[in-house]
Amino acid sequence: MAFGAWPIAGISTRDVNETDSRATIAAALDHGVNFLDTAYCYGRAGESERLIGEVLAARRRDDVVLATKGGVHFPPVGHQVQDARPETLRRQCEESLRRLRVEAVELYYLHAPDARVPVAESAGAIADLMAAGKVRAAGASNCTLEQLEEFHRTCPVAAVQLPYNMLQRDIERRTVPWCLTRGIAVTAYWPLMKGLLAGRIDSPAALASDDSRRTYPMYQGEEFDRNRALVRRLQAVADARGCTVAQLVVNWTLDQPGITSVLCGARRPWQIAETAGAMGWRLADVEKQSIAEALAERGVAAAKRVFE
Repeated sequence: MAFGAWPIAGISTRDVNETDSRATIAAALDHGVNFLDTAYCYGRAGESERLIGEVLAARRRDDVVLATKGGVHFPPVGHQVQDARPETLRRQCEESLRRLRVEAVELYYLHAPDARVPVAESAGAIADLMAAGKVRAAGASNCTLEQLEEFHRTCPVAAVQLPYNMLQRDIERRTVPWCLTRGIAVTAYWPLMKGLLAGRIDSPAALASDDSRRTYPMYQGEEFDRNRALVRRLQAVADARGCTVAQLVVNWTLDQPGITSVLCGARRPWQIAETAGAMGWRLADVEKQSIAEALAERGVAAAKRVFE
């Protein structure tokens, strides 16, 4: 399991403060999560990377696997900007290393393809960073299979990062098999579908009026009702196991063929402590069968099929 450091960036997450964020990073490490995933754009001024750097300054560097990303940034005011030109990736990587207080990162992703820049050019920049010893392995995030193939022809891909969860399984059809045949890691984000599969959201009305999740089809009308019915089925399996729904769902995700690691975000220590409890055990066959039956009854999620 990996710690996803987007929530501590404070851009779209409410009630974030640096004291709790530092404590959350430390709690992740204390609970056996040694893979930290951040990005240049996690914070308008690099808050996520900076906080990780501060916590790691008091830890053994060799005990931690660091991943960050380049090619996207937030201006001081306004929405995110994509810029995956080679010169931008090189500059952002240098700044990320300074924020993280390290000489190199284990994994550096192209955060997202830039429609104005050929993927091969962005991949070439990351290959240059590897040659310079600043990056140990290259990754690609939010790419279609065709874009991954283009990237891989220029710079060998070690890992891909894509959304994947019980309700969004499109990458199982083409991308995961492609990665499996090439020994490429698959890191899944949104394993709990932004909290929907954690079992704590009883109604969309409980979300703040400006919460972006209200715009997601999965959080609306009949789709939400069907998803809540699925969560109730999962709750029964979790209760019998003696774990939380979130732990059950993350464990199931880790167990899927080709899924190498699962990103779990948190902004409080108790949140990462809970999801870290998904590691170190395996679902029994009868539990897997119960989950499979619940998913079959739920049917295909009404998610836009982008990554396939």
